Amino acid sequence: MRQFILPDLGEGLEEAEIVTWHVNEGDRVVVDQPLVSLETDKAVVEVPSPWSGRIARLFGGKGDLIKVGAPLVEFAEGTQGDTGTVVGELGQEEKAPRGAEASAPVPARTLQVLPAVRALARKLDVDLNLVQASGPGGTITRADVERAAKSLAEAGPAEPLRGMRRAMAQRMAAAHAEVVRTTVNDEADIDDWQQREDVTIRIVRAMASACQAEPSLNAWYNAEAGERRLIKRIDIGIAVDTEGGLIVPVLRNVGERDASDLRAGLDRLRADAAARSIPPEELRGATITLSNFGMIGGRFANLIVVPPQVAIVGAGRIDQRVLVHNGQPAARRVLPLSLTFDHRVVTGGEAARFLVALKADLERAS
Repeated sequence: MRQFILPDLGEGLEEAEIVTWHVNEGDRVVVDQPLVSLETDKAVVEVPSPWSGRIARLFGGKGDLIKVGAPLVEFAEGTQGDTGTVVGELGQEEKAPRGAEASAPVPARTLQVLPAVRALARKLDVDLNLVQASGPGGTITRADVERAAKSLAEAGPAEPLRGMRRAMAQRMAAAHAEVVRTTVNDEADIDDWQQREDVTIRIVRAMASACQAEPSLNAWYNAEAGERRLIKRIDIGIAVDTEGGLIVPVLRNVGERDASDLRAGLDRLRADAAARSIPPEELRGATITLSNFGMIGGRFANLIVVPPQVAIVGAGRIDQRVLVHNGQPAARRVLPLSLTFDHRVVTGGEAARFLVALKADLERAS
């Protein structure tokens, strides 16, 4: 017997969820024939067979989580044709510095609970980590547990996080624990834009201009090594809201592409993200990120910077406001801007200069 273990899918995670098997035990397969579809935090990835031969055993069923390095398929004797295929392998230029993506441990919450209250929580099946304490010094009281039990009963059964949402929770918690984030806000007067202006592409191109004016925000930071790497090429991660969770595909080489090419590329990325068919390499290597949450609602936001990146731009809902224009009050269309940056690496002055350059580019007439 020969076992095929789950390879590194290029997502930086320790596990993946089985979506569907494409083979059964006893089937004969050939090299590179799809074996199984696995869901990572961002996409559904097909894992090909590394060998030709007969399937003796499948490890796991639909919905099971398989650890990287754990057995996935067992082949009968006589398998051949190892291709050495690495699923989701990234080009060297797309990889972040080694150690830059190590997840920081999330500090544990210290619970202050009397033994009788802890026993009540067990009886009512209440997770004390979900209880808001109201007692002196942050102590959890009987009333707190009873209130939580009532709320949980009204909320319905718990639903375990899977796939994208599970990975998003892990990454956001790790990023929040590691990054010293600070946010600065401003507004851009965009009333001189032409009608039907492509808002997202206009912001993307303005970000490229700001990165050229202040390169320190288009960078990776390796906290483990204490090294900063300024990136010449501008690869912008675009936050895409999907039913299954947040996906951030990367729009490459933004500074060297025209608006129509960027729009075509963004449409393709969004379509692939919605279909969960986006290749892993399209999700890695962003040098800075854009969250255009204003397409849904909201004005300003204190966003999460995901290492090894050091900055993320937020664009809020466009609205009309009365501003002084040419010495006179006038109703003008305004785009709210948020810039969250890692203050371990980026100074306040660098962030302010980036935001000034971003605003100036956006306020140019189309």
